[in-house]
Amino acid sequence: MSIEIKTNTVEPIRHTYSNIKRRFGDKPASRYQEASYDIEATTNFHYRPQWDPARHLNDPSRSAIRMQDWHAVSDPRQFYYGAYVGNRAKMQEATEHSYGFCDKRGLLTRLPEQVQEDLLRLLVPLRHVEMGANMNNSGIAGDCIAGTMTQMHIYQAMDRLGMGQYLSRIALMLDGNTGQALDRSKGYWMDDPLWQPMRRLVEDTLVIKDWFELTLVQNLIIDGHLYPLMYQHFEQWLADNGAEDVSMLTEFMRDWYKESLRWVDSMLKTVSNESSANAEQIQAWLQQWQPRVMEALTPIAEASVGIEALNEVSDQFAARVKKIGLIREGAAA
Repeated sequence: MSIEIKTNTVEPIRHTYSNIKRRFGDKPASRYQEASYDIEATTNFHYRPQWDPARHLNDPSRSAIRMQDWHAVSDPRQFYYGAYVGNRAKMQEATEHSYGFCDKRGLLTRLPEQVQEDLLRLLVPLRHVEMGANMNNSGIAGDCIAGTMTQMHIYQAMDRLGMGQYLSRIALMLDGNTGQALDRSKGYWMDDPLWQPMRRLVEDTLVIKDWFELTLVQNLIIDGHLYPLMYQHFEQWLADNGAEDVSMLTEFMRDWYKESLRWVDSMLKTVSNESSANAEQIQAWLQQWQPRVMEALTPIAEASVGIEALNEVSDQFAARVKKIGLIREGAAA
C-alpha cells in the first residue's frame, strides 16, 4: 500500500482590514499600519464635547494648520504600542542598571557639597519642565487629528513623565531618599529668579489652544534649545567640575532626544510642505516663541555654561529648522 501526501494552498479571503485595504490596497499590512491608520471616529458623532460644544470630536478646526490628510504624517520609527513598549523596556533596563550602580556606590554623595547643590539648583528643577511637557503632549494627543499623530504625542507624553521621575531620583539619591532635596529643588523652581522666566514659559504653554502651535513650541523650540544646552553643554560643565558620574544618570535623556528628532523633523517637514499657508503660519509661530525660549534659558546658561554655549545652541537650532525647510527665503530666522 502506498501513501501519497499532497499539500493544498489556501488563499486568504482578505489580507488586512477594510480601512487599511482602502488606503494601501489588498495586501498584507504592517503592524504599524493596522494600529495607526483610520482608527479614529470621523462621522456619526452622538454629541458635541461638553468642554467645547462649538466643535465636534476630532475636529480639524482646532488648529490653524490645514492638511488634506493628516495621516500623511507618519512616524519614521514605526512605533505602535507593542514596538514602543519593547523599545522603551530595553532603554529603561540600561538606565536602571546605571542608577543602581551609582546609588549602590554612593557616587553622588561623594561629590563636593557645592556640586551637589548645583545639581539641585540647575538640573533637578527640570523635572517641572518635564511635567509641563507631559501635560502638553497629552493635550495634543487629545485634540490632534489622525491615529499616527495621536500615537507620537501620547508616547512623547509618557516619555516626559518618565524623565521627570528620573530627575527626581537624582535628588533622592543625594539625600538618602528623605525627600528633603526634592523640597529644596522645588524651592528653587518656585522662588529662585533664575528659574522664573522658564516657569512662566511652561505655564504659558499650558494654555495654548492651537494644538499644532503647542507641538511646535514644546517639541521643537523648547526641546530643541533645552536638551542640547542641558544634556550636552551643562553635562560637560558638570564633568569639568568633578561630576562626570552624573552623565550615567542622564544617558536616557540624550538617547531619547536623538531619537525624538526623527519624528519631530519629519512631522514638521511634511506639514510645512503641504501648503504655503502652513509654512507661513509655522514661521510666524517660530518668530513669536523662539525669543521667549532664549529669554527663559539665558539665566540658566549664565549661571553655569555661559551665554556663548546658549548662542551655539541657537545657531545649531537655526541650521536644523533651515534643513527641515521651516525657514524660507526672505523669512526672518
